[in-house]
Amino acid sequence: MGLVKMKELLKQASEQNRAAGAFSVGNLEMVKGAVKAAEEMNTPIILQIAEVRLPHSPLCFMGPMMVEAARNAKVDIAVHLDHGKTLAVLKQALDYGFTSVMMDGSTLPFEENIKKTLEAVSLAREYGATVEAELGLVGGSEDGSTDEGIRCTNPGDAKVFCEKTGVDALAVAIGNAHGNYPVAPRLAFDVLKAIDETTDIPLVLHGGTGITPEDFRKAAGLGIRKINIATASFDSLTKKAEAYLKSEGKHDYFGLNEAMVQGVYENVKRHIRIFNCAEPLSFS
Repeated sequence: MGLVKMKELLKQASEQNRAAGAFSVGNLEMVKGAVKAAEEMNTPIILQIAEVRLPHSPLCFMGPMMVEAARNAKVDIAVHLDHGKTLAVLKQALDYGFTSVMMDGSTLPFEENIKKTLEAVSLAREYGATVEAELGLVGGSEDGSTDEGIRCTNPGDAKVFCEKTGVDALAVAIGNAHGNYPVAPRLAFDVLKAIDETTDIPLVLHGGTGITPEDFRKAAGLGIRKINIATASFDSLTKKAEAYLKSEGKHDYFGLNEAMVQGVYENVKRHIRIFNCAEPLSFS
């Protein structure tokens, strides 16, 4: 048990016909809450942080903490850099011991995306790390600062992209978007099915917050092996912190710490139960 390559977790998820949960973190409390949930559920997870989050959560602080949390966990945990934009940040993450990195060239022209992804693959292979890429446009952004719109991944392009880059996992766009959805999205499962049939690698679903449990499980049945959850955890942490600070009595850092850990723990545990595809969907 402990720190593992993301590729191993995706292979395990594929064999069990489920999805691995990839939970974004931004501070100590989020790391603690996610690991606590994973250990209680006896389920491997992926801890991740996106490059766009680094101004608030510097990698020099978060990286070592995430890696050590994984190393000391009672379950297998992969540590992943999400939505990497530059080779310099990818290398920094790999030097800290991250077992997986993502090069996000999804806003670039097709051939340029392939070129940047190949550079990331070459770098990551020196560390024996897993590589994720993205094709098509997932709506919104990790921090809500931009929105390039949504463009579904072309199954034919996905086949060529995977063959040329040799990536280990591919994030696809099927109507999903980052952040909170105004209404539950209508995912293009026909597109997902076609991509799954034309590629031979694990597929990734970004923008998980707000997608229904039923759609999560349907996606897992069509090749999705990694599902990203970020906004839901940040929101759950904030709500628990607000409730604690509004409660009666004395407040201090230690109580606030416990409230934030609990918020993330509850959210991660709920999503693990959904992604494991084992229990009936009869819980809230």
